[in-house]
Amino acid sequence: MVDTDSGWDGRGGRGSRGTRDTGGTWGVRGARAPDALPDRRVAAPDRGVAAPDSRVAAPDRRAALPGRRVAAVSLVALAALATGCEPGTATGAPEASPPVRPTQAAAPSPTRTAPVTEDAKPRTAPPPSPSVSTTPPAPAPATARPAPEPSTAPPPRVLMRTGSESDRVRELQARLRQIGHFGRNPTGYYGSVTADAVRSFQAKRSLPVTGSTDEVTWQRLLAMTRVPKAAELRPPTERPLAAPDERCLKGRVLCISKNSRTLAWMIDGKVVSAMDVRFGSEYTPTREGVFEVFWKSRDHVSTLYDTPMPYALFFSGGQAVHYSADFAANGYGGASHGCVNVRDKKKVAALFDQVRTGDKVVVYW
Repeated sequence: MVDTDSGWDGRGGRGSRGTRDTGGTWGVRGARAPDALPDRRVAAPDRGVAAPDSRVAAPDRRAALPGRRVAAVSLVALAALATGCEPGTATGAPEASPPVRPTQAAAPSPTRTAPVTEDAKPRTAPPPSPSVSTTPPAPAPATARPAPEPSTAPPPRVLMRTGSESDRVRELQARLRQIGHFGRNPTGYYGSVTADAVRSFQAKRSLPVTGSTDEVTWQRLLAMTRVPKAAELRPPTERPLAAPDERCLKGRVLCISKNSRTLAWMIDGKVVSAMDVRFGSEYTPTREGVFEVFWKSRDHVSTLYDTPMPYALFFSGGQAVHYSADFAANGYGGASHGCVNVRDKKKVAALFDQVRTGDKVVVYW
């Protein structure tokens, strides 16, 4: 529409001021054109009718604009990719939408760095297939070992045990003494001392500790020792003889040591025979000192205690050297009533035959 009050004629130039007519319009160049004005006013509606057509068509032109702008932006993006830059918004196109990034990474050029794309990011592992289990397999259960079956082999045969008495027992004791398990002289009797020595040997060699000598124990002992000599098998006493008292070095003397618990029959300082002995208890002690044999009684029986005293050699009152069955059976677990007990019957019988009345007796520590 043309503003008739502004003096503008709509043609790009100013008209000269003229005389205003009754219609309120100004003539151009001072001349009034009454006939032309109605035509122009009539034509205005035509242009006004056409205006909607132009306004309707405008959206078509604007709709086509983005396509051209997208093409322009794509060219800019390609140019940026060619120079190694990240894609950005083209200058002078603030209304352009962000460029669409390619969904697949282009093959990298040998001299160019490939653009960062979504493919270059670490991907989350796809969910496992229903048919494939991701759970680690459970360890196979350990196969239980079958319990060892009890041995059906018979135990080794026992050769010697407590109560045995033989030359083999004497050899056992002599061999145990060679390796330090038996601290006495062999007697031939398997008592508690011998059983303890066998237990000590078995324990040190990791054998069943029974105290009895079976075939396995015996063979192991034979392999570790030598054959005993005659003097080792039949020593005069269970324990080594003590050094003789100086009063025993002259004449015929029964030299009796309380310390070693031995008796040595000596003639002029030489030992003729020796034997184990035991003494009286603290209530009936054996007297110490120098005495002489005053009476011999081969089958004597004590009138005070009513006990046998075979091969008795009396030296001080009712005290005598004689054989003791109790000593032979129980060893040093008992005591006498003051007499000197001998447990080897053969030895004391031979001694009885050799000793004379009046021979010296020395009892000492």
